[in-house]
Amino acid sequence: MVKTRFAPSPTGYLHIGGARTALFNYLFSKHHNGVFVLRIEDTDMERSKDEYTRDILEGLKWLGIIWDEGPFFQRERMEIYREHAYRLIEKGLAYRCYCTPEELEEKRNQAIKEGKKATYDRTCRELKEPVAEKPYAIRFKTPITGQITFNDLIRGKITFNCEELDDLIILRSDGTPTYNFTVVVDDALMGITHIIRGDDHINNTPRQILIYEALGYKAPNFAHVPLIHGKDRTRLSKRHGATSLLEYKNEGFLPEALMNYLARLGWAYGDQEIFSKEELIEKFDLDHVGKSPAIFDMDKLKWLNSHYIKTSDDNRIAVILEEFLTKLNIKIDKKEKLIPIVKSLKDRAKTIKEMAQMAEFFFNDEIHYEEKAKEKFLTPDTRKILESFLEGFTHIKADDEQAQKALIEGIVKTTGKKPVDVIQPIRVSLCGRTASPGIFEVINILGKESVENRLKRAIDSIK
Repeated sequence: MVKTRFAPSPTGYLHIGGARTALFNYLFSKHHNGVFVLRIEDTDMERSKDEYTRDILEGLKWLGIIWDEGPFFQRERMEIYREHAYRLIEKGLAYRCYCTPEELEEKRNQAIKEGKKATYDRTCRELKEPVAEKPYAIRFKTPITGQITFNDLIRGKITFNCEELDDLIILRSDGTPTYNFTVVVDDALMGITHIIRGDDHINNTPRQILIYEALGYKAPNFAHVPLIHGKDRTRLSKRHGATSLLEYKNEGFLPEALMNYLARLGWAYGDQEIFSKEELIEKFDLDHVGKSPAIFDMDKLKWLNSHYIKTSDDNRIAVILEEFLTKLNIKIDKKEKLIPIVKSLKDRAKTIKEMAQMAEFFFNDEIHYEEKAKEKFLTPDTRKILESFLEGFTHIKADDEQAQKALIEGIVKTTGKKPVDVIQPIRVSLCGRTASPGIFEVINILGKESVENRLKRAIDSIK
């Protein structure tokens, strides 16, 4: 049975790179009817925070990545790691290192001065007896010669020479374990069969394989995915938009859009761009994961999000829109407006936040006029147009589009203006801007009283 895991460290918020790693592991396990495990690697007591753990859990749930087992917490498994470390000492595959931090620093500086690699010189490796009353770390006894070769499921055969590796610490002198050790113990005991992770972990792999062998555990399959880069081809960072995953929720992205986009960051299935979650599970494999860094493109993400806004259920979008209007401190006078507003704006908005900003004018008759729009369309010359429209509008219904069209056509005929020169002053009077949904949609949503109030206010504003 295939079993994958996502094992984030709660020393920061869940970001795009971590979310994609979680997604690839999730999709691969589901494609093979396997199990997906969530493990929180919180052995760094100083930097790990509950706030970050909550962010990780909430972010994964929002995105739609639901784990089958876990979350497991490493800080609750300390005794397991210590037991395994001492097991290696008993087997002669690890040793106590009594070198102090000051001595290690001195050794590093000396090695650099001599032009050598700044690795531990194995001073304590061959000590026969423990030194009483002296604190120690436990180091893994890495083979001095030979090679470690593994077949990466994305990159193919990768080989490391043992002489490039040092005797890494697996248990610090304060009794806390180190990353390369805990990850092996946990993955082995949890039965993880496939480890899909960023290629910044490739150099950890030979060390981990040696520890698997020393502990008598079978090593899993490894697949190292190229990292995500920005458009400038540098590693993704905050300036490219790589904030917390939940920040995308706060910006008005839909989870299915982000899942679709993340899946396509480094993986392809022909020319297909749009995938439902079910399709991703059905089609995802490692054979079609690329070997080059994926490029994060915010414009592409927004395009994809706009597609999902257009094709989603209007009632669902209205619920999310209401949340964003509330965040913008916009008082919703009539909730029945929300569905018509969604229908009128969903072809225009790239995010729900953008939709909320576009919709603000629907909820307050005291609208703000854009400066250029006011200068061009609320003038003494257009005042007569607005007065004529207001006079005619008082005799027709807000949802009678045919009567409104006839009214505008009559004004066009009387004034000799083009239709656009009649409609734009009305639009600015009602919306405060020159771009909006269709004028008849706007009138219908606002209702008779609001339209008349706005027209009067616009007329009064003209000097």
